[in-house]
Amino acid sequence: MKLPPVDYEAPKTVSEAVELLAEHLDQASVLAGGQSLIPLLALRLARPAVLIDINGIAGLSGVSAAGGWVAIGAMTREYAAEESGTVAGAVPLLAAALPMIGHEAIRSRGTIGGSLAHADPAAELPAVARALDAEFVVRSRSGERVIPAAEWFEGYLTTSRRPGELLVEVRFPAAGLGTGISFQEVARRHGDFAIVGLAASLTLSGGAISDARLAFAGISDVPVRAAGAEDLLVGERPSDRLFDEAARRATGDIDPPADLHGSSDYRKKVAAALVRRGLRAAAGNAGERQ
Repeated sequence: MKLPPVDYEAPKTVSEAVELLAEHLDQASVLAGGQSLIPLLALRLARPAVLIDINGIAGLSGVSAAGGWVAIGAMTREYAAEESGTVAGAVPLLAAALPMIGHEAIRSRGTIGGSLAHADPAAELPAVARALDAEFVVRSRSGERVIPAAEWFEGYLTTSRRPGELLVEVRFPAAGLGTGISFQEVARRHGDFAIVGLAASLTLSGGAISDARLAFAGISDVPVRAAGAEDLLVGERPSDRLFDEAARRATGDIDPPADLHGSSDYRKKVAAALVRRGLRAAAGNAGERQ
């Protein structure tokens, strides 16, 4: 299917891109990897007047670590982040989720910033960002602002980025000692969007859980933190009984959507199973970071 008629701009700097966004506001769409936007254009589900291609902007790609954070440029390809030793060593939850995104061909073009700006609630990266309290750095004519993950995701395919702003970087906190992780998902086949996904992180100190993070994909119009289950886990020692109760608490109040892939009740049962599975896996590999 051919794309609809659209004006095309290819800025060479962030400043040029920001000026174009300020000029066209909500009539513009930003083209990063194109793995989500191009199908939307082809299906006429997106009809921007202007397409702003940021692939030619130097400096928007790369991974760096400093001050307990890992900064990833918005145009960093998902496959490059997957292959990054810095990501694997400092943000293992992100490293675990990346291979589950589509297929290699998709990850070779798709970008970290593009996926998080698209904000599909069934995708892997939004759940990871929400679990880890990532930070989103956006730039506009008026300067730069940093948006926490808790405020970034506002609804289905909707973020708090304003029309004149460009996402330039995403920052993830580096995992501390004693942190174990697991990314679990159930999908019809590898590469499909998850029916339900779970990003899980546990930090153990002296045998007890000092920090717990659980974020679901696929159960709402945004990634969802299981705050009640997290509170239950902190201060306790890992056990199957504890994880069973965490699964009950994490899924007690959720109301997942139903579709042709599964009912709401089915998704709740899958979500509970993923909590148990994810917590056991995270507790099991926590000792690897000592």
